[in-house]
Amino acid sequence: MGARQDSLASRVTYLLEPKNWLIATVVLIGGHADGLAGIGWGLLAAFFVAVLPTVFISYGIRRGRWEDRNVGARRPRLVVLAFITASVATGLILLVVLGAPVLLTGYLAFMLASVAVLAVITTVWKISIHCAVASGSVTILALTYGAPVLAGYLLVGLLGWSRVAVRDHSWLQAAGGAVLGAAAAALACTAFLPGASCPGRPARGVLPGASHPGPLTRAGPGPVAGPGRA
Repeated sequence: MGARQDSLASRVTYLLEPKNWLIATVVLIGGHADGLAGIGWGLLAAFFVAVLPTVFISYGIRRGRWEDRNVGARRPRLVVLAFITASVATGLILLVVLGAPVLLTGYLAFMLASVAVLAVITTVWKISIHCAVASGSVTILALTYGAPVLAGYLLVGLLGWSRVAVRDHSWLQAAGGAVLGAAAAALACTAFLPGASCPGRPARGVLPGASHPGPLTRAGPGPVAGPGRA
């Protein structure tokens, strides 16, 4: 039974690893911001936030610098986080220069700040980056697309169980990552993402107290499109 549980937990960890969450999140945010063109922007962002870091981690495994894709030891984790920071920063600069949707570039700015915070915490405590990324993704997508996305927290809980079951984290480290990820995403929505339906703040272009059809998807000349017109 223990071997079967370990196998299941390892598979859950693999399927719900940060790379998969990040690819889905940037593509969905891009699509929400600018339709098919936004999906293209999201795929470009995915190259910098997920594909390049994965290639770097795989290279480190082949060179024997760390044991597996989870990079459990503190010093190697900091090396990986430094590379991710550089990769996301490069992607963010490129997207801004090329004129990507603000919703997407704002998300990358949030991610850059989050990685920095995770790196600082990692120097003293092994917080779960898996859970932080998963929880942040669910939160930002729920604030962008609506409450039904909150069901994704069930996957966050499943991921937390798997990280504890494979003995990479304690429950406190998994829960700490999930809480930090959700809080950072909510803060980013308020600070950086004017196109999302953040609670407690009217969307850009809507006066306080005025009603509107839903989260704004883009800003610029002409009518502002609601979710049904994106």
